[in-house]
Amino acid sequence: MKFKAKIMDEKAIIRATTRIAHEIIEKNKGVDDLVLVGIKTRGVPFAERLARKIEQIEGKKIPVLTLDITLYRDDLTEIDDKPVVSDSAIDYDITNKIVVLVDDVLYTGRTVRAALDALVDKGRPKRVQLAVLIDRGHRELPIRADFVGKNVPTSRKEIVSVKFEETDDINKVIINEM
Repeated sequence: MKFKAKIMDEKAIIRATTRIAHEIIEKNKGVDDLVLVGIKTRGVPFAERLARKIEQIEGKKIPVLTLDITLYRDDLTEIDDKPVVSDSAIDYDITNKIVVLVDDVLYTGRTVRAALDALVDKGRPKRVQLAVLIDRGHRELPIRADFVGKNVPTSRKEIVSVKFEETDDINKVIINEM
């Protein structure tokens, strides 16, 4: 892979996180019954950052849950007889809650579709919204984000990589070419 461009630095990520937190609060007229659900792997630290920002703004702590969608993906051709997958760490009742699914990059929509399937197995939310740091287009399913940090038109030969300090020891978003 060949480095092409840095599209967000740490300050840009912080600004986008702050803006999205304000948009979530505004769209939902506060934070009552709000739950953030981070899609593993990089959706989780992004959800935690959003929750901290929302708490700074509203003074209320928002639950952050982790969703592992491994068994719900439609792009896995082989799954071992007995896969080892965590139970998504959702031990919180999401029924009648406003759930904001959080991920780093929205691309084809297949990850979000899998996350919706996994979420419905955990309960019946009142509403589901989607927050992503990067929307790069190329949708294969009719899915759109409610909250977007940055729209980045890309080619299918490019790879958008979000790096968070919690997982990668650095905060940035880059594009690489295959």
